[in-house]
Amino acid sequence: MLRLLRFSWAHGLGSGVATWRPSAGLFRPGCPGIRQASGASDTPHHQSPSSESPVQPVGVGVCSMMRLPLQSSPEGLDAAFIGVPLDTGTSNRPGARFGPCRIREESLMLGAVNPSTGALPFQSLRVADLGNVNVNLYNLQDSCRLIQEAYQNVLAAGCIPLTLGGDQTITYPILQAVAKEHGPVGLVHVGAHTNTTDKPREEKVYHRTPFRRSVDEGLLDSKRVVQIGIRGSSRTLDPYRYSRSQGFRVVLAEDCWMKSLVPLMAEVRQQMGGKPLYISFAIDALDPAYAPGTGTPEIAGLTPSQALEIIRGCQGLNVVGCDLVEVSPPYDLSGNTALLAANLLFEMLCALPKVTTV
Repeated sequence: MLRLLRFSWAHGLGSGVATWRPSAGLFRPGCPGIRQASGASDTPHHQSPSSESPVQPVGVGVCSMMRLPLQSSPEGLDAAFIGVPLDTGTSNRPGARFGPCRIREESLMLGAVNPSTGALPFQSLRVADLGNVNVNLYNLQDSCRLIQEAYQNVLAAGCIPLTLGGDQTITYPILQAVAKEHGPVGLVHVGAHTNTTDKPREEKVYHRTPFRRSVDEGLLDSKRVVQIGIRGSSRTLDPYRYSRSQGFRVVLAEDCWMKSLVPLMAEVRQQMGGKPLYISFAIDALDPAYAPGTGTPEIAGLTPSQALEIIRGCQGLNVVGCDLVEVSPPYDLSGNTALLAANLLFEMLCALPKVTTV
């Protein structure tokens, strides 16, 4: 049973109003800061409060991912949700900096078990919300440095990061940290764009370049890279040439239309083997009818059920990190894009190694 958090209150000077005392550390919580209660690390697992009875109303309590405990340190955790509120690498519509908070809000609707797969993540892993990385919105290169340093600390603690983006730029410094810990990794990238552009306007880092930079630095095991859902108009007739020249498998969205992706993922599982694997899911992989709240939408994309098949197809593989990027709440008036993102992050948690299934 979830151990209750001990909240630290401090009174604002002269205001007479109680305020939260912020947590210290590398992360800035996406909602008011909370320290985990002393001794809570002795608890076998961190249970999502959404599994408790009676059920809390959606708008009640602290707005962390799935109402998990907020911590400022990854020590003692098996996995953690981390927000990276950065969108200064976007080329079209901004707003992804607001993604982590909005995804957390929608996650309050989620339960603690996955009846479809039988996964019991909170009975298997110690999980918490580490808040948001303290990025520098005025300097993209400095933000990448801050992200890499933060993730190196998380990974060094043996904690698997599940990231709430943020635009796709953030995947590059995360992969730098992951490769430092695990060596070159396989990649399941789900998105509308390959993000292998080189240097537009001589800028080497933005949301269309992360996988080009990752190849340049040897962060990826290129023979174990799959890109799924790629589509859209282009300035050239062969926009996938670079990816394929590096040994990536490129699966176009039109090759996924009107079919189950379970057979595809059986092939991907064989390709990935037992070596470390990173999952990067850009919400623009989905058709904008399902996920309109994104920076660079492309028509004729994947469906939510296909997204589930992809992530569930990674269950049992050696997943060492995940991200969900490109959610832009200003273009998500219904909240459905963020709701999809929250569900897909939960599915990623359920697909991690050591998660018990029944």
